[in-house]
Amino acid sequence: MGENASFWESLIYAHPTCTTWKQEAEGSIYHLASILFVVGFMGGSGFFGLLYVFSLLGLGFLCSSVWAWLDVCAADIFSWNFVLFAICFVQFIYVTYQVRSVAFDREFQELYSALFQPLGISLTVYRKIVLCCDAEVITLEKEHCYAMQGKTPIDKLSLLVSGRIRVTVDGEFLHYIFPLQFLDSPEWDSLRPTEEGIFQVTLTAETDCRYVAWRRKKLYLLFAKHRFISRLFSILIGSDIAEKLYALNDRVHVGQGFRYDIRLPNFYHVALPETPPVQPSHRSHHLQRGSPRRKPVGVTNCGS
Repeated sequence: MGENASFWESLIYAHPTCTTWKQEAEGSIYHLASILFVVGFMGGSGFFGLLYVFSLLGLGFLCSSVWAWLDVCAADIFSWNFVLFAICFVQFIYVTYQVRSVAFDREFQELYSALFQPLGISLTVYRKIVLCCDAEVITLEKEHCYAMQGKTPIDKLSLLVSGRIRVTVDGEFLHYIFPLQFLDSPEWDSLRPTEEGIFQVTLTAETDCRYVAWRRKKLYLLFAKHRFISRLFSILIGSDIAEKLYALNDRVHVGQGFRYDIRLPNFYHVALPETPPVQPSHRSHHLQRGSPRRKPVGVTNCGS
């Protein structure tokens, strides 16, 4: 204990205390360096926030090096500040390279700005999502089918970038799919990763369309590696299905012009006697259960 006490006493009291303070202030270079440090530490997050921080801190350490070389004439102070300046410079170059490497085509950039950026998704995470679809935007010409009822297998997840898709079942119109909506979110949500299925609706392009498609197996591998991306797509798909159900709600009419809300669990009990409530009751019962998994037939009756 005595040795430890003497060590701390020598560490604290070995140097003389400041009895007199310098009357003159340090030079302008020192104060400029301090200002750069203060402003630099106000930077935000993300790539551009890092560029902001490293650029200002690097300039601050450079000014401190010049101040130590010209005013203080202390080699150790100059050396440490110059090393820190070099580290900030290397970091700035590295972040700049990352920003330049994360570059997308116009459609992918617009997709990021409209859908992913408002959710706070960084460019690095978005790049993983884009690479999973091979950074390809697929064209679907007018009146061509994306999926045919009872024939097309459910093997991918697609997001409409531009155009409009018409969803029909047995020739009956259900609803439209608009840009920034998934083409096959109900089918995706109805199947487990090991299950297979086919479309029970027909999806036809009403205009020339452009969409992004992720292959099912490849996307599940991405989910296994990055749980954050899995949760992100789960939220996006759930929101997309809800929008489709609300759109389908306008198609539910029973008897003499009455309309009932498909979200009401017992609306089919009050339907008119002469109106067969088979399909509405299935949809209502399906929503009443609130099951996170849906049978393929039940989903496809609601459209894609």
